[in-house]
Amino acid sequence: MLGRRAAYLNPIRMYIFTSAFFFLLFFNFFKSPKSDFSNDITFNQKTLSQIDKMDSTEFAEFTREINRDDDKPAVPMTRAEFKLYVDTTMPFNNYQVITSRYKSVAEYDSALKAGKQHNWLQRKFTYRILKINEKYKGKGKEAMGSFKELILHSLPQMLFISLPLLALLLKMLYFRRKEYYYVSHGIFSVHFYIFAFIVLLFVFLLNALHKQLHIPLIGWIHALVFLGTFFYLYKAMRKFYRQRRAKTIAKFLLLLFLFLIMLTFLVVIFIFLTLFKL
Repeated sequence: MLGRRAAYLNPIRMYIFTSAFFFLLFFNFFKSPKSDFSNDITFNQKTLSQIDKMDSTEFAEFTREINRDDDKPAVPMTRAEFKLYVDTTMPFNNYQVITSRYKSVAEYDSALKAGKQHNWLQRKFTYRILKINEKYKGKGKEAMGSFKELILHSLPQMLFISLPLLALLLKMLYFRRKEYYYVSHGIFSVHFYIFAFIVLLFVFLLNALHKQLHIPLIGWIHALVFLGTFFYLYKAMRKFYRQRRAKTIAKFLLLLFLFLIMLTFLVVIFIFLTLFKL
């Protein structure tokens, strides 16, 4: 801001490098690989794939244990009865992944022809839900895994979009400071995001150490680092915008409140868009 830019890294290049490195590690820490979700569900320490491979005698003995009741003698299940038991027991295996009053696209088409009043957005959304239910019929857990993976891979775009919005919030908070243009607030926002990425990388390292060493002190350091990020933002605002402590604290708290609302709005939009990718 003082014109001595040759001595500093280009903020845009630094943001691209830091965010790319951060998300490279982030996706390794929070992997959600596609897998056979039937192996995640167990009944009496047996997965569904293991149960399917049982012969009739072993299957009858296995289901007799599941069907045991203190008031009645244990009776083995048929394959069809066991499938119904699985469908009604596991919440992720219900017929509908997303609850809808319509069971199929054909049923919804009939309702529209009969005079059901839905606008363009309602029709698009309802058709999408019905197609998801049809695609993942009886595979709700797989649908949740795919949804989680899509959301995680949307985070870079979400943060990239939130960056100019943070600069806009700062522009609104400091609208009387005519010497600060929107670009100035953008540069401040870029540097804060770079700092946040570096701090989060340090947090990932602390989490990895905590899993290996189980030292309670690491948990305290984790909390201090988290609180330190907010303190850093306050100090950065005070140094960059050069206002009194009380005024900076008030604007800092207002910025956090407005930024939280903005992020919530962005998350809702990205969740809605993710449904159309599922």
